[in-house]
Amino acid sequence: MTPYKVTIQETSNNTIIKFELNQFITQHQSFEFNNIDEAKSSPLAQQLFYLPFVKKVYLTSNFVAIERFNIVEWKDVQSEVAQQIEEYLNNGGTVVENTDNTKKVPVTVYAESTPNPSVLKFVANKKLVTAAYEFTSIDVAKPSPLATELFHLPFVKSVFIDENYVSVTKYDVAEWQEITNELREFIRTYIENGKEIVSASAPEVIENTTEKIDAHFETLDDTSKEIVNILEEYVKPAVASDGGNIQFESYDEQTKTVKVILQGACSGCPSSTFTLKNGIENMLKEMLKGKVNTVEAING
Repeated sequence: MTPYKVTIQETSNNTIIKFELNQFITQHQSFEFNNIDEAKSSPLAQQLFYLPFVKKVYLTSNFVAIERFNIVEWKDVQSEVAQQIEEYLNNGGTVVENTDNTKKVPVTVYAESTPNPSVLKFVANKKLVTAAYEFTSIDVAKPSPLATELFHLPFVKSVFIDENYVSVTKYDVAEWQEITNELREFIRTYIENGKEIVSASAPEVIENTTEKIDAHFETLDDTSKEIVNILEEYVKPAVASDGGNIQFESYDEQTKTVKVILQGACSGCPSSTFTLKNGIENMLKEMLKGKVNTVEAING
């Protein structure tokens, strides 16, 4: 099993620090504890309250946020707290015990249209996954219990899950105004009940870990690395806001051809070819002069 690693993240409030983890510690649920009595259901939060400067503990999918009293500065204690959380989790410590009395932060999900008329994006107020996953049929959806359940709805054609949203592609047999509320409520209830979104033990999921992606990046040639960095910085945020994803597939130095995989709302979208040719291709030609001639898309 992958060991837990903690990354310290500052917030806009200097009394609160986020201790971000490389894997999920709650089943997509959030919990807030104002004191040690409230934290009876969370052995991890109780342990943290033994530190005299801890004022409030907030647990969610993949991080622990702690608000401090003013008796210390975070720079003096944050490394020790990060180490304590890491050791606790790697020694098999319990994060939250199952109890109906736990103070949960409610889940909200809203529907958002995308440039693809067949796709709606359902955005949650919490992180769902640490990488992007696309499932085009119930057969390939085994790693995701959520996607598998969605495929039991007859109008669901494909499911794309990334960060804090689920993009659903429908068959033409149904209209969005007939099914949007049903889908939104289904996804919201599923998350709120703490059910597994994507199985951490699935081979496809292990291949998508940061360590694996970083290792693959290091095997690429210099031009391919430049292309990946441009896609990550300039293109991915834009297509993610539209409920899709773009992945680098290959670069041919002889023909100067870049192949990319389009997923989610981008896959089969009427405007994706225009975006590809007039947006991404022009950007790569401009930023990597003489190295790129064309960009070709493979629908995920």
